[in-house]
Amino acid sequence: MKIAKEFKWEMSHRLTFHKGPCRNIHGHTYRLLVEIAGEPDENGMVMDYYDLEAIVNPLIMRLDHSFLCDENDQIMINFLRANDFKHYIIPPTTTAENIARYLLDYLLPHFQKYNNIRELMIRFQETEDVYAEISYKFD
Repeated sequence: MKIAKEFKWEMSHRLTFHKGPCRNIHGHTYRLLVEIAGEPDENGMVMDYYDLEAIVNPLIMRLDHSFLCDENDQIMINFLRANDFKHYIIPPTTTAENIARYLLDYLLPHFQKYNNIRELMIRFQETEDVYAEISYKFD
């Protein structure tokens, strides 16, 4: 059985390597679909949605209305710090694919304690028609 919950927030970023307009600072209304597959527990739940929100919401709150910056973008990091702007730094460039992988890696340890969960899938949606999807199957 699968359950899912969607999260939504505002965030900006830039792609320093990009030759087009995405090299500039720009923002999106992001959506994150967290889908969990597994066997329902004795109460009939794969996972309580309250617990799912408790895992994901702290990360979303850190990202909401922030600038997502790759760790090599020293120009932006220095500017954001000097002006005390909300930002969040990740190791790779801030492509949808890299952000999806980062989010999965960040969330994965929180779901490993649930013995009934078989798979965790996330869909990171950058725009209405663009997304990156990644999943992890538990042993």
